[in-house]
Amino acid sequence: MLSKETLLFLEDLKANNNRDWFLANKKRYESYKKEYHQLIADLLEVMKPQDASLEMLEIKNCTFRINRDIRFSKDKSPYKTHMGIWLRSGSLSSEAPGYYVHIEKDASFVGGGLYCPMPDQIQKIRKEINFFHEDLEAILKDKSFQSVYGELNRNENSTLKNPPKGYDKENPAIEYLKLKSYTATQKIATSELSKNDFVTQISQKLIALKPLNDFINRALTSED
Repeated sequence: MLSKETLLFLEDLKANNNRDWFLANKKRYESYKKEYHQLIADLLEVMKPQDASLEMLEIKNCTFRINRDIRFSKDKSPYKTHMGIWLRSGSLSSEAPGYYVHIEKDASFVGGGLYCPMPDQIQKIRKEINFFHEDLEAILKDKSFQSVYGELNRNENSTLKNPPKGYDKENPAIEYLKLKSYTATQKIATSELSKNDFVTQISQKLIALKPLNDFINRALTSED
């Protein structure tokens, strides 16, 4: 669970996103950071027995710096105003699939998979789907996945208008082959964040994505 103080810190930071305010509230940030790391520790403790590929992860592998990279952004706000947790599945590589928790007032969600794979990665994933689309369909139709996520994320920005090169529009898996990301998410109500069973509830939602992550990892590690 998260304390009201931690959630309030994020709200106040959003309203005062500047260095002077941040430095004046450094003690609040330190308390926030301690709770952030404890939440990750609790989540790893619950998740590792359910997914052995997470075993190598430590708290430091799952955190994000609070400072924003503003070098190429029009928004020069220096700090992130949400809490993010990323549990990589099967690899410490930043390009591996995994589980994600996003905490922000009225915008919290859980999810996972692989967002915007590199060109060589998406070719491998599409090849795996082309040959084993029944496996992917079985994963997405499973009751555990359906009850939490329903379907993979799909919008005009994450989907090709036409079939990718080398694939026919009549391919039975064409709607999955046209995806540019393979992710699924579900919103979390702000009221859920402070409940005593928050970690347990979140882990149950996340682990529903394990078969999808396993499928993606299988594609990325298979021999050509």
